[in-house]
Amino acid sequence: MKLVDEVKSAVTPRAALLVIGVLALQLLFIASYVGALHKPRPTDVPFGVVAPGPAATQAAERLADLPGDPLYPRVVRDEAEARRQILNREIDGALIIDPRGTTDTLLVASGGGTVLANALTRITTQLEQAQQRTVRTVDVAPASPEDFDGLSAFYLVVGWCVGGYLCASILAISAGSRPSNPQRAIIRLAVIALSAIAGGLGGAVIVGPLLGALPGSVLGLWGLGALVVFAVGAITLALQALTGVIGIGLAVLLIVIAGNPSAGGAFPAPMLPDFWRTIGPALPPGAGTWAARSIAYFKGNALSGAMQVLAIWAVVGTVVTLVMSAVRRKEDRA
Repeated sequence: MKLVDEVKSAVTPRAALLVIGVLALQLLFIASYVGALHKPRPTDVPFGVVAPGPAATQAAERLADLPGDPLYPRVVRDEAEARRQILNREIDGALIIDPRGTTDTLLVASGGGTVLANALTRITTQLEQAQQRTVRTVDVAPASPEDFDGLSAFYLVVGWCVGGYLCASILAISAGSRPSNPQRAIIRLAVIALSAIAGGLGGAVIVGPLLGALPGSVLGLWGLGALVVFAVGAITLALQALTGVIGIGLAVLLIVIAGNPSAGGAFPAPMLPDFWRTIGPALPPGAGTWAARSIAYFKGNALSGAMQVLAIWAVVGTVVTLVMSAVRRKEDRA
């Protein structure tokens, strides 16, 4: 055979298109991760200010006028209210101004992201120094000493996401990307559900009792993990049911390329560019990371939004998978 004929035989048009798709995913991966993470800086971080009388409003206005808009300050009634809002994840920090002295108090929550807590400390320290004042930092929800930079929750969720789309992908590769009837679709969903239960428990035990990386309820993390794995697996099955093997690439695009850098793992959401900050909470890695940190460090507060996001992905993935399997059965009978 001539070389051209050999190439045509070795690389079919379908394979060539898939290679081009892989190249596109590769470049999107680079663009997404570098675009999101190459220059982190705090922007419009929800931030409380406590001070008596008009001093609170004046301080909030001063913080709002900082170059680059790192903070989005709001006046808070007192220190107890500031602590409550931090633990409810309504704000990320608060400055308690003491008019009777020269030392103020900064409240942070490193459990929500050590990098962000450090950034708030740096910003307020510089501001206080310019006014010949000092600041002491109090960590209201401290990250575990075994949880370096608060990354354990993020990596836990990434592992669950990987388990979800790999399980769905293996089912597609081994038995056809599109289930031929609803019964097979239900079986695949059931397999993913069983994998989700096992993976959720395994991940919770590893980061909790085994490694001590995350505090919080093992049962809570188990339930979260099962939902994350199932949601990602179900949406991967749905994408495969719609597009065939290309669905695996679409799942990678959605979960890995778009979801991971926007999840608030390495850098919490207020430190990400606008695009990634916007999409992160709506994708499984971002919702899962937020929920894992809430369980571990914030007494389970502010969970409902993230859990609703994951539930929607799970329901949509399940419904689309079942509907497409029914449509295919009708096509096969026709």
